[in-house]
Amino acid sequence: MSIRIYLTGRIAVEVNGQVVIGERQFRGRQGRLVFAYLVCERTRPISREEMATVVWPEDLAASWESALSALTSRVGTLLSLEPLQALGVSLSSDFGQYQIHLPSDAWVDLETGISALDRAEAAVRSGDPGSALGPATVAASIAKRPFLSGIDGFWQDAQRRKLERQLLRALDCICEMQIAVGEPESAVEKAIEAIALDRYRERSHQHLMRAYAAAGDTTKAVGVYHQLRSLLVEEFGSDPSPETEALYLELLQ
Repeated sequence: MSIRIYLTGRIAVEVNGQVVIGERQFRGRQGRLVFAYLVCERTRPISREEMATVVWPEDLAASWESALSALTSRVGTLLSLEPLQALGVSLSSDFGQYQIHLPSDAWVDLETGISALDRAEAAVRSGDPGSALGPATVAASIAKRPFLSGIDGFWQDAQRRKLERQLLRALDCICEMQIAVGEPESAVEKAIEAIALDRYRERSHQHLMRAYAAAGDTTKAVGVYHQLRSLLVEEFGSDPSPETEALYLELLQ
């Protein structure tokens, strides 16, 4: 038996490909938040006070203990369903601390995305960009999904920033792979997608310059450099990095 937990997009728990817990069963945003946090931090016990600051980061009401107890009890009830119990899934709440227990081989989408990205970047570094496509695509697909939509807070915001960085790095790998295998037009699209996420990121502009050059359009490649330089000078009063300058001079030659 295998368990898969999805924390991006719509939260769900699957056992052998069948949905055991769906998003609606948490009965509200706070229940989904408690579950997501406990899954992500499952290697250690979480105190009630820590959990409360995640759920109510701005205003901790006097009745927070009873409210938190209700939320965690709901999560515990869901995790006690028979298919999950058979796998050893449980929620402990000893000594005022919470901890989710999952099988060692539990699949969690956030962790899968990070692992896939590591493999993709390792393939690029080893000079085998063709092997990066599969894992980079997986990492990008997971990073594009919304995380706990409609729920704001410092922890959720930090996770969303991590997913955005993951997406940018995955797009880097895909760009390098597409240039290496002779698909520069596709690389142009991915580089433009990355720049739309962070217009100040030089690495994305470098990929766009290389992709245009590989497609035989040096004029556009040089134009990307000038646009980037104007942006950096206007916004920060600085020139592009030496790496970008070297790429620009290479294109001119």
